[in-house]
Amino acid sequence: MTDAPLSDAPLPRLEFWCDLECPDCRTALDDVRALRAQYGDALTIELRHFPLEKHKHAYAAAEAFEEAFAQGQGWAYAEALLGRCEELGRAGQPVLTALAGELGLDAEEVELALIDGRHMLVVDTDQAEGKAIGITGVPTYVIGGRRLDGGKSQDGLREQIVAIIEAARSGQ
Repeated sequence: MTDAPLSDAPLPRLEFWCDLECPDCRTALDDVRALRAQYGDALTIELRHFPLEKHKHAYAAAEAFEEAFAQGQGWAYAEALLGRCEELGRAGQPVLTALAGELGLDAEEVELALIDGRHMLVVDTDQAEGKAIGITGVPTYVIGGRRLDGGKSQDGLREQIVAIIEAARSGQ
């Protein structure tokens, strides 16, 4: 039996803990995009919800994301919404359904999901799990059992993530 080449080693999953009304999370998307470009589909990046109380529409934004995800466009919705987080802060929930329509999603279904709360359990579970592992702010990354907090500064986080990925690849 031979060892598999290092490039075939599975990469650790990256959790991107996010508030979809947070300008710092919008900035963090640059790192997420760079990691996607570097590792492609080999790196699973999962958006996890940690809506902050100071962002009054972040919880609804997380629910709307989950509906967009159910319709097959979660990441596109998250990226577009983070690009409009100030507008969301000013205008509120109408931004969520308007954006869904702009992306070709069923905007009425997004609005209905906000009314009937079908995705509340996912958001609540993420928030509870985040608190349980010590997340207090966003953006925060969890990869390879390590939590990397980006709420105060995102400097060097991508490099730390790459180091963790490469260590996992080489079996260290």
